[in-house]
Amino acid sequence: MLEKLKLVEERYAEMAERAAQPDFYNDPKAATKLLREQKQLEPIVETYRRYQKTLQESRDLREMLDGQLDADMRELCQEEYTQAKKDLEDLEQQLKILLLPRDPNDDKDVIVEIRGGVGGEESALFAHSLFRMYSMYADKHGFRVELLNYNETELGGVKEADFIISGEGAYSRLKFESGVHRVQRVPETESGGRVHTSTATVAVLPEMEAVDVDIRPEDIEMQVFRSSGAGGQHINKTSSAVRLIHKPSGIVVSCQEERSQVQNREKCMQMLASKLYEIEQTRVNDAVTSERRSQVGTGMRNERIRTYNFPQGRVTDHRIGLTLYKIDAIMDGDLDELIDALVTADQAEKLQKQA
Repeated sequence: MLEKLKLVEERYAEMAERAAQPDFYNDPKAATKLLREQKQLEPIVETYRRYQKTLQESRDLREMLDGQLDADMRELCQEEYTQAKKDLEDLEQQLKILLLPRDPNDDKDVIVEIRGGVGGEESALFAHSLFRMYSMYADKHGFRVELLNYNETELGGVKEADFIISGEGAYSRLKFESGVHRVQRVPETESGGRVHTSTATVAVLPEMEAVDVDIRPEDIEMQVFRSSGAGGQHINKTSSAVRLIHKPSGIVVSCQEERSQVQNREKCMQMLASKLYEIEQTRVNDAVTSERRSQVGTGMRNERIRTYNFPQGRVTDHRIGLTLYKIDAIMDGDLDELIDALVTADQAEKLQKQA
C-alpha cells in the first residue's frame, strides 16, 4: 500500500508542476481533466503526508523511550507514543478507504425517478413526500433541482416525478436511494384513524450524455404532445412535450417541463442514455459474477430498502439495520446520517473483499 501511495504522491506533484506552467490553460479540456484528477488525489496525498509525519514522530518517541529518561519524561513520552500509534492505525484505515476503487459516476449529476406504488392515492401522496424530501436535501447541500416530468393527482399526490439533481458528488450521495420505500401512517383520507401501509419506488441514475451511450437514431420513435402540467397558455397551446420510445429495449421517457420541443427532446435523450447505461451496467455486473451483490450496493428497484413509520416516529433502513427516531427531520431533507451509514457499510464490504 505504501508503494502505491508513494506513486500517487509523485503523480500529484507532477500535476501541480504542470498546472503552474504558463501554457497550462491553452488546452482548456485537458486542463479541466487534470485539475479534476488532481482534486480527486488531494485527500489521498494529504492523508498520506499526515501518515508519514505521524510515523516519523512515533519513531522519534520510540528512540526517546529506549534512551535514558526520568520518570516524568518517560510517562509523557509513553502517552504521546501510545497516541501516535493509535493515530497511525486510524490514518492507515483512512488510506485503505481512500484507495478503494472509485465509482466513475460518483461526480455525476443524477436523474431521480419517483413513482407511486402500492396503496392508491396514499402512495401518490407518499411519492410527493419523497419528492419534497429529496428537494430539501438538495437545497441543504447547494444542489440544483431541475424538473423533467411531474404528474400530480387531484389530491396533490404524485403519480410520477422525474428530476435532475445537479451538484458536485450528487451521485455519490444519492446512489443508495434506489429501491422500494415503504410508509406506515394514517392517511389524510382515513376517517377511522387506521394505519395504512403504502409504497413508492425511487430510481437514481447517473446522468449520461447521449454521446456516452450508443443510441442509433433509427431505434428511436419520437412523439409530441401538449403538456398536462402547469406552465401557462404557451405550453397548453403548443405540442412542446416530448416522448421518446427506444424500440429495441421498450424504454419510454418523456419530458414536458421545458418551453421548447427541442429542449424537451434533449432532456429525454439524457434520460434515455442514463437508463440504457444502467441496463448495460447490470448486464456487465451479472456477467462478471453470479454472486449476489450486497443490498447496499445494488439499489435494485424491487428491493424494499426503507420504512418510514410515522406513528412511532422512526425510519428504518433494512439493508444495514439502522433505525433513527427522527422522521420529521428526515422528511425535511436531513438524510446525511442515513447516507453516511450506507456509505460506511459499502466501504466496509469493499475492504472485506480486498482483505
